[in-house]
Amino acid sequence: MDDEKPITEQALETITTAVEATKDTAVAAVKKVRKAAKKVAKKVAPKKAKKASKKKAKKTSKKAAKKSSKKAAKKTAKKAVKKSAKKAAKKKKAKKSKR
Repeated sequence: MDDEKPITEQALETITTAVEATKDTAVAAVKKVRKAAKKVAKKVAPKKAKKASKKKAKKTSKKAAKKSSKKAAKKTAKKAVKKSAKKAAKKKKAKKSKR
């Protein structure tokens, strides 16, 4: 340590160098952990992904089936209403023409 610099300044310098060193090591450690996690995820993920994708496919197909059946039901209901209205109109016309 320098005798010319005040003790507080020397202490501050040592603290800042220590902080920088710990920061660098922390950053390096985080990077290593991320890399390791990615490797593990690559090994583990495909198995889980397959199961999840199968479940999702089942769910989506069920939802799609529900939606399409609802739509079909709505369409048939609308068509039935229109057809019955047309039939009723035809019957009225037929009755009028018979008179």
